[in-house]
Amino acid sequence: MKVMIRRTSAGLSAYVPKKDLEEPIIKVENEELWGGTVTLKNGWRLALPDLPRDTRLPVTVEARRIFDDD
Repeated sequence: MKVMIRRTSAGLSAYVPKKDLEEPIIKVENEELWGGTVTLKNGWRLALPDLPRDTRLPVTVEARRIFDDD
């Protein structure tokens, strides 16, 4: 799914246009953000693509939602 990652005054935020959903990113797996997972405030986990560390924000990427097998 397409996800726009941007920096706000409160930190990082993710916007999913198809769901008209914008949520703060509360947890990042990799310090450099790219190539790992992020957790949104609503509990969604997204796998982000592996991009260069100096990628400028805002940027729209193809992310994959991860569902936990509980």
